[in-house]
Amino acid sequence: MDRRTTIKWMLAASAAWPAGRAAAGPPTHGTALLRPPATPGYGTDPDLVTPHKRGEFWPLTLSAAQRRLAAVLSDLIIPADEHSPSASGVGVVDFIDEWVSAPYPTQQRDRPVVLEGFAWLDAEGARRGARGFAELDAARQAAVCDLLCDATRAAPEHREAAHFFALYRDLTAAAFYSSPAGAKDLGYIGNVPLTSFDGAPPELLKKLNLT
Repeated sequence: MDRRTTIKWMLAASAAWPAGRAAAGPPTHGTALLRPPATPGYGTDPDLVTPHKRGEFWPLTLSAAQRRLAAVLSDLIIPADEHSPSASGVGVVDFIDEWVSAPYPTQQRDRPVVLEGFAWLDAEGARRGARGFAELDAARQAAVCDLLCDATRAAPEHREAAHFFALYRDLTAAAFYSSPAGAKDLGYIGNVPLTSFDGAPPELLKKLNLT
């Protein structure tokens, strides 16, 4: 899939996701791994200036194998092309790891969805003859994703996994397109300081009937 198709999917999935997430219900595996971390966060006023290291605020969750799976899945969603690197190439895996480890309500809600989704993918990979999802060849990885990419059309036995995929796709796209490479890929030109401002372009004012 190309990156611009991914953006369209992201926008469509975002519109349908709140209802789908509620329908997915609670996690089915009450393991200790799925419980949220019992650590405090940084509050409502984070320091966005000082550089921070991975895991500085709270213990991170993903194992090396899970991080590899996260990278493979992220790159299936947003692969590298002639314009920019893949999702994993801009740090999406680090974002996902921080997200599922953070002790805040939204992240705590998403944590079991992501971890159970990873477990489902590895089980499906094993069912298809590999040690896990990351070990499948590209064609079989894509075939698994095809089962999940549209939650409204997924088979009943794949509905919960499809809700995971919708969440993971949203997180991947949000992380990628908030990175410098993603913003450049979108052609976003905001957040750039100007030494002067001459007003809106005349052609834009004319188009908006403001001349």
